Amino acid sequence: MKNLLFSAFILSLVFLGCGGSDEETSSNSGGGGWGSWGAGGNNDRITSVETQNVTLQPIADQVRSFGTIKAQDVISITPQVSNRITRFYVDLGDTVRQGQLLAKINDATFRDQLLQAEAQVAQSRIAVSRDSAAYYRLRTLIDRDLSSPAELEAAQASYQSSVASFQSAKASLTQAKENFNYTEVRSPVRGVIISRTGEEGDIANASQALFEIANLVGYESRVFLPVQDWRFVKIGQQVKLRVSNENNATAEGVISRKSPQLDATTGLGEVVISLTNTGPSIYPGVLTESIIDIDYKPQAVVVPRSALVEKVETVVEPESNTISLDRTYSVFVSVGDSVAELRPLQLGIEQGDKIEVLSGLRPGDNIIVTGQASLKDGGKIRVATGSDFSSPQSAEIAGGGSEQGQTARPAGGRPGGQGGAAFANMSDEERQKMRQRMQNMSQDERRALMDSIRTANATNN
Repeated sequence: MKNLLFSAFILSLVFLGCGGSDEETSSNSGGGGWGSWGAGGNNDRITSVETQNVTLQPIADQVRSFGTIKAQDVISITPQVSNRITRFYVDLGDTVRQGQLLAKINDATFRDQLLQAEAQVAQSRIAVSRDSAAYYRLRTLIDRDLSSPAELEAAQASYQSSVASFQSAKASLTQAKENFNYTEVRSPVRGVIISRTGEEGDIANASQALFEIANLVGYESRVFLPVQDWRFVKIGQQVKLRVSNENNATAEGVISRKSPQLDATTGLGEVVISLTNTGPSIYPGVLTESIIDIDYKPQAVVVPRSALVEKVETVVEPESNTISLDRTYSVFVSVGDSVAELRPLQLGIEQGDKIEVLSGLRPGDNIIVTGQASLKDGGKIRVATGSDFSSPQSAEIAGGGSEQGQTARPAGGRPGGQGGAAFANMSDEERQKMRQRMQNMSQDERRALMDSIRTANATNN
C-alpha cells in the first residue's frame, strides 16, 4: 500500500511539473490569475486593491540647496609688528571679549625704540626752550639797538628748527608707542576664535593673519541657485535649515540679501540667508540644507505620487521635424468599493512624494494606491488591506495551509486536483523525504524516477 501511495505522489508531481491539463492551461492563460477563480468559473477578473481617502493637506513649492553656516562678521587679526611670538593666550574655539589679550610678541627691540624716542623728545624740548629764550632776548635787544637784525634772524631760524625737531621727535614717540603696544595682540570684538596660525616661537608675519574671530552677532548661510529657482526667491521669504545627517529642521532663517545678477562662469545666483533661530547643531562650518518656501498652500487636495498613473505619448511635429513626449496623469477612484474609475488630473505643486491636484478629485474620494498598475477604467475591484496582499506561500504559512484542513491552490494545479489529493494522503515524513529527493531534479529525471517506480510496483504485484 505504501508503494502505491508513493507512486501516486510521483505521478502528481510529474503532472504538476508538466503544467497540468489542457483545460487548466487554458484557464490560467486567460490572464485571470487568482481573480479568475470566481463563482461559476467565469473570466471576469476582480483585482484586489488598497484605497486611501483624499484629504486637504498643507503643501509648499520648495527650493532646496546646500550651504555652509558662517558668522555674519569674521574678523582677521594680523600682527602690526614682526618679531618672535613668545606666548599664545587663547586657542581654537575660545570665546574672547573685546580688548582681551590673545598673544604676546617679543618686545625688547620695540621697548628700546620707545625709550630712544622718549629721550629724543626730551632733548628736543630742551633745545626748543633754549632757542626760544635766545630768540626773545635778541628781540628785546634789537628794540634798544643793542643787536643787529642778522643776529635776530639767525636766532629765529634756530628757534624754528628746534620746534620742528621737537614735532618730529613727538611723532617718532607716537609710532614707537604704537609698535610697543602692538606686541600685545588683542581682540577688537567679542567673538569666537575660529582660526589660529603659528605656534609659540614662530615669527609673526605682518602679511599673514594670526587669528580669525567670528563676531557673535549672528549666523548666515550663502547658497547658489540656478536661474529657474533664483528668479523666484525674494527677500523676506522664510527658510528652514536642516543639518545633513538629521531628519528635522534645526534652524530657521529669512532671505536677507540676493545678488542682482548671475555668475557669468557658473550661471548661479547668490542668495544670503540670515538665521533667526538656531538649534544646538548649528555652528560655523556645518553643512546644512536650506529649504525655501516659494509658494505655500495650507489647504490643498494632495495625493501620493505612487498613486498616479502616467501615460506618455510621442508627438511628432511635421513642420519642425521634432519629436516630443506628451505626459498626462490620472488616478483610479474606487466607486462603491467594486468598480475602478479612471480620473484625469491637473497637477500643481510637487513636494517630495506629495503632489497637489488642481482638478479631478475632491476631498472624500477614495483613490486606489495599491494594485492600480493592471487596472482599466471600469474594472472590477475588491478593496482589501493587510494580509489580502500576501503571497500565496505567505498566506499558506500564516493560515496553516492545506495541511491544516484549509483549501489551498498548489503551484501549477487547481484546488482539489489529483496531485493535491495524493499529496494529502501521504504522511508528513514521506512528503518531506520526497521533497528533498526531487528538489534538484529536472523533468526528465522525474519521468525516469516515475518509470522505475512503476516497474518496481509491477514487479511487486
